[in-house]
Amino acid sequence: MGWCAHSGNHRLLIPLLLFFFYLFSFYPLAFSKLSSPQFEVMSNLSRIIPSSDLSWNSTEDPCRWEGVTCSRNNSSVIELSLSGLSLASHNILPVICQIGSLQVLDLSDNNLGSLPAEFITSCGKIGGLKRLNFSRNALVGPLPSFTSFVGLEVLDLSYNKMSGSIGSELDGLVKLKSLNLSMNVFNGSVPVNLSKVLEELQLSVNRFEGEIPEGVADYRNLVLLDLSVNRLSGKIPDSLANTKTLSRFSANQNNFGGPIPIGLTRFLKILDLSYNNLSGSIPPDLLSQPNLLRVDLSYNHLKGLIPKNISPNMLRLRLGSNSLNGAVPPELGKCRSLALLNLAQNKLTGPLPPELGNLSRIQVMELQLNNINGTIPGQITQLGSLAQLNISWNLLTGTIPSSLPNLRSLTNLNLQHNYLNGSIPAAIGSLPGLLELQLGKNHLSGDIPTMPLSLQIVLNLSSNLFVGTIPATFSQLSRLEILDLSDNQFSGSVPALFTEMVALTQLILSNNYLSGVIPEFRQTVVVEASGNKDLINWTAPSPAAKQKRKRNSVPVLLLTALASSVFAALFVSAVVNISIEKLLRRHR
Repeated sequence: MGWCAHSGNHRLLIPLLLFFFYLFSFYPLAFSKLSSPQFEVMSNLSRIIPSSDLSWNSTEDPCRWEGVTCSRNNSSVIELSLSGLSLASHNILPVICQIGSLQVLDLSDNNLGSLPAEFITSCGKIGGLKRLNFSRNALVGPLPSFTSFVGLEVLDLSYNKMSGSIGSELDGLVKLKSLNLSMNVFNGSVPVNLSKVLEELQLSVNRFEGEIPEGVADYRNLVLLDLSVNRLSGKIPDSLANTKTLSRFSANQNNFGGPIPIGLTRFLKILDLSYNNLSGSIPPDLLSQPNLLRVDLSYNHLKGLIPKNISPNMLRLRLGSNSLNGAVPPELGKCRSLALLNLAQNKLTGPLPPELGNLSRIQVMELQLNNINGTIPGQITQLGSLAQLNISWNLLTGTIPSSLPNLRSLTNLNLQHNYLNGSIPAAIGSLPGLLELQLGKNHLSGDIPTMPLSLQIVLNLSSNLFVGTIPATFSQLSRLEILDLSDNQFSGSVPALFTEMVALTQLILSNNYLSGVIPEFRQTVVVEASGNKDLINWTAPSPAAKQKRKRNSVPVLLLTALASSVFAALFVSAVVNISIEKLLRRHR
């Protein structure tokens, strides 16, 4: 009986062991809620994708794999991100299209090269597919037809090499909200037969030509329109001003002409029309809209005055390289949030308004190449956030404010080509992060103070009235690449310590009163020293001269020694003869 009882237990144990063996053999499937077909698809993917690229552990539930997102109950895969894996084989695409529950597919930053027809056919049947990203894949050829992707909301094909014009390939995508075809080689006209719910249309850096179609204004949900860096021409459509949702409009680096439409910025936050052929004046209301944050109208043919009404919320204002005239408006001082102001290369006149000192958050101020006169307002030195200040090539007079060292964030200061006089502020050396100091072409004089050790790009003191010897303290500027002291009245020698300036690439000493010998610099240092009549270039002896001098050194020494010996012998002989002659005379 005992044996029979044990025998019965063994009969029960064997099926139990077989069950556990089966269970653990198919552990992922047993504990995964994925359907068997999807589990099989994911297993196939794990074999196709190189194991070194993703840590997909076949003993784990695929819903836990990197780049895989499943539904809330983990019953189906809804997102698949395979970005940046250097995938080059198209074999992966038909397998992915077997995941019928897929909503998001990200295959960006790979090497797929093209989108095969079988992918378009297979994945086009996935009704729930909402987002498709194939950016940065070096895709070539024309745009495939996506008409079967009826549920698609986001399509990103940017940063590829796709070409040709765009016709009906995107028809029927009634749910499409975002289309990004930037950084390709598409040509022809701007596509307009797109979804009426479109929110983002990005077509920058292509070869689209012609005018902006009036149909663009029909996209009543449009938030972003980027047409920059194309071959578009004509005028900016007035109808764009009526798109209430439009927040950002970029059409820079095209061939647009004519005036800027009135009311264009009524709803905008960002406007970029730089590098075009726009003419006329800036509409009075263009800069005043309270939502407006960034405006770039630089490199056009705009003229007239800068509008006085400017949004107090403005962050960046670029109006440089136009033909704007009049004075810098004091009302700019009300833009307390302004971080960048560029009014360079216009025809602005008059003095700088002290109100610019109210721009407490300003980081970059570029006012060069105008006809601004008067003195530098001391209020500007209150701008604690200012990093770059350029007022060069103007008509400024007076002295550099002694409070200039208060600009503790300053990295680049350019005041060259003005009529500034007096001395450089004594405390300028206390500026902790100054990389560039351009003071050339002024009437500066007096003692040159110790310069900031942080100087790196250039120190330019050329074409001023400095006299005396060159300060040896310049040699402490170990990071400096260019030192320009030309066209002054420096005298004395070139400090030998300059050869220890390890970063120096160019030393300009022309047209001074320097004398002596120029020290020997590294071959990578270009020294310009013409116009110093008493300054001699140091010239290293050639290898042949060194060898010749070495060969001749021994014979010359021997001859010299021999001559000395003969002379000494003759001298001694003469002395002895004279002594003997005297002795003989005495004995006579």
